[in-house]
Amino acid sequence: MQTIPFNQPTIVGKELYYIAQAIQSGHASGDGEFSKKCQRLLEEVLGVRRVLLTTSCTDALEMAALLLDIEPGDEVIVPSFTFVSTVNAFVLRGAKPVFVDIRPDTLNMDERMVKRLITPNTKAILPVHYGGVGCAMDEICGIASEAGIAVVEDNAHGLFGKYKGRNLGSFGAMGTQSFHETKNVSCGEGGALLINEERLVERAEIIREKGTNRSQFFRGAVDKYTWVDLGSSFLPSEILAAFLYAQLEAREEIQAKRSRIWHFYREQFAGWAEEANVRLPYVPEACEQSFHLFYLLFPTPDLRDAMLTRLRQQGITSVFHYLPLHLSPMARRLGIKAGDCEVTESVSGRLLRLPFYNDLSESDQLRVVGAVKETWKAIQAKPVLAYHASQAQAEGRA
Repeated sequence: MQTIPFNQPTIVGKELYYIAQAIQSGHASGDGEFSKKCQRLLEEVLGVRRVLLTTSCTDALEMAALLLDIEPGDEVIVPSFTFVSTVNAFVLRGAKPVFVDIRPDTLNMDERMVKRLITPNTKAILPVHYGGVGCAMDEICGIASEAGIAVVEDNAHGLFGKYKGRNLGSFGAMGTQSFHETKNVSCGEGGALLINEERLVERAEIIREKGTNRSQFFRGAVDKYTWVDLGSSFLPSEILAAFLYAQLEAREEIQAKRSRIWHFYREQFAGWAEEANVRLPYVPEACEQSFHLFYLLFPTPDLRDAMLTRLRQQGITSVFHYLPLHLSPMARRLGIKAGDCEVTESVSGRLLRLPFYNDLSESDQLRVVGAVKETWKAIQAKPVLAYHASQAQAEGRA
């Protein structure tokens, strides 16, 4: 039986041709012609002031922390339901994360809880557009503006997604993108910093160039370059940028494929989910999603775990997602109290992500859908606790 992977990177066009061009050009290191092409394309399509490619979304977040002059004692408001990079980038500069719960519908930062978490030490709010469905950015930006603090959007999931007709990543002072192999548009490992405030652009170029004014030197603005600020090596190679540019050129084809996959799952599961009390992804009318992922939200953790195990036994790789960061060992080390994140704790134990990648065929999707429905019948016929006990016995753990 052939395994259906959770994710599978795909070539969509001229990736290999462009890589050969980059190597033959004699400039395979960062900030060459393909990097510039990617940046210009994203600036035009997303409507942001400046885009700087980075080696990862994590690096883009670390650049954002440097640009905001984050230092020990500062606080950042961030959802507990997110990837650790969102938090790590700011903790590295000495900031304390203040965790906020998520909405039960979109699984995004609950904007209704943000205002009461702001203190004189709050330096930034970090909304995460989960699954490429936009957070309530009008409310979040309004709260931030009133308090005089910055918004940095973690848009790792949301490239080409929109909120009220405006591209995700274009609302805050900065936004960050991921081009990891699990993302819609990929170069294996990569990212970008989206800059929406002109005052940040020049310093961002310096930070990205190891704290030097090298970019100004190459533009002829200075006659030599030197160390002028904090920074690090955040530039991806031209080989990665070449691969990425081919993917960006094919963005409409990629998004069309992923839209088909998402809607196919939605249609196939609609009636079953209602009967089984399993929740499907929710997309508000104000949002145009990026079609990044598809999940099932089960009534209980035991049911989710049983489904995950049985699907894997059938060669279907489904996965859970984020564990609550406010309950993590690192949070305890930082002395962070658990806080009020009940929705995060509930959702984390019940969510199951299904295989989702650009070349996922309809026949494989039908196999996934059929396996989920048949497995659900089997689980209902055999109590979950009894199932786990029999599994433990079979594995010698009873």
